[in-house]
Amino acid sequence: MSARTTLERPTTLPTSSARRSAALAAVAVSAVLLAAGCTSNEPPEDESSAAPQVAAEGNDEPGDKVVIGFSAPAADHGWMGAITKSAVDTAEQYSDVELRQAEATNDVNVQISQIEQFINDKVDAIVLLPFDGAALTEVATKAMDAGIPVINVDREFSSPFAARATILGDNYGMGVSAGTYICEQLGDNPDAIVAEIQGIESLPLTQDRSKGFEDALADCGLDVDRRVAADFTVQGGETATSNLLQAEPKIDAIWNHDDDQGVGVLAAIENADRDEFFMVGGAGSLDVMEHIEAGDTPLQATVVYPSTQAADGIKLARLVVQNKNMGDLVSAGVPRTTQLFAPVVTKDNVDQYMSIGFRS
Repeated sequence: MSARTTLERPTTLPTSSARRSAALAAVAVSAVLLAAGCTSNEPPEDESSAAPQVAAEGNDEPGDKVVIGFSAPAADHGWMGAITKSAVDTAEQYSDVELRQAEATNDVNVQISQIEQFINDKVDAIVLLPFDGAALTEVATKAMDAGIPVINVDREFSSPFAARATILGDNYGMGVSAGTYICEQLGDNPDAIVAEIQGIESLPLTQDRSKGFEDALADCGLDVDRRVAADFTVQGGETATSNLLQAEPKIDAIWNHDDDQGVGVLAAIENADRDEFFMVGGAGSLDVMEHIEAGDTPLQATVVYPSTQAADGIKLARLVVQNKNMGDLVSAGVPRTTQLFAPVVTKDNVDQYMSIGFRS
């Protein structure tokens, strides 16, 4: 079966508006999958680490056996560890799913060879979070041409023919959500000083987050007054934040793009003995949610970038192979693209999100 005979012509998505209302509308129409729970690589014994139990509905009734090959980058920080763990936990809930998990790797050539092995093994579907989407496009297309549907997770391929379905977080939407929350807190103070701590500045995902943040702030008359770049690591977060605090004697709000690097951000804030501002995190780590709940740091909120994307990919792969529709949709088949929402977690709603938090 050729992938090109089964795929619909890809649809071009509209460019995101700079206005908050349009951006939020774009987020609202994104398809939202049921999130499978996850935690970190090594959660404490007293915390639940399993994904929520599968609901007893038609799509979840056992069907024909589905062999799914799964490959993802190395778990070099909490979010990536949670990606893999939630995928494995979700697969284990289905008696008709056999998951063949490749060893996590940040070596593009190794990951390509893993997909080639899945093709040779004639698995029924592949769920792939590529270390580099462009570099994995050719081999993913090869799998599709062999009649093996590929579910692309988080980092997009460079060709629409490389995947049957793609599931994404919303980087621009993260920025919109963070900026909107800060506007709600500071919108009546046009002189408020807002700072931003990025991840890796050169990455498109970082640039998307910054653009959404800037657009949302503009909607209430605020600007990004100081922006510094870290590198998604604890050390990078601490160094960037130390430089920020030395340069700015007064700050009203900070958005930090990544909760893993946020461990270093909080260390720098504590070392500087600064508490005149509030902070918004990014990704949705359990550590940050606990700080929000306790109110023991400047952290007042975080924006979720779902670490359940690969778990949702497992569900989509099973539905595609068994020729089932996505539950609650009238339209037939699994959508080509699903973009997950980026909600803001605060003290008022943190209990709703603790089950999908991950350890930094």
